[in-house]
Amino acid sequence: MNNVERNEPDVGVLLDQTEPQLKKPQMYQVLIYNDDFTPMDFVVEILCAFFMKSKAKANEIMIRVHCTGKAVCGVYTKNVAETKVSQVRVYSKQHEYPLRCDMLPVNG
Repeated sequence: MNNVERNEPDVGVLLDQTEPQLKKPQMYQVLIYNDDFTPMDFVVEILCAFFMKSKAKANEIMIRVHCTGKAVCGVYTKNVAETKVSQVRVYSKQHEYPLRCDMLPVNG
């Protein structure tokens, strides 16, 4: 009769302990897209308020959005990126601007 049949704890079995394999979390780019209605100053305001960019860096990103149609505002983990996108969308909607903000996974 073994330990299980006698309702006794199974003692004496040692499993190999392996180090857990940790991997870095998937990162996501948060992008803002150009449109014909959202003022440039509003885009700068968003970049400063939600992405903690300096006024100079925010202006640089805003110009990139204006000239190329889109620009990366930052790279974050999934939860943080989702929060940033949501904040921008809500704030833009409150101010009646159609500013588009999305997140894309970073490859690599």
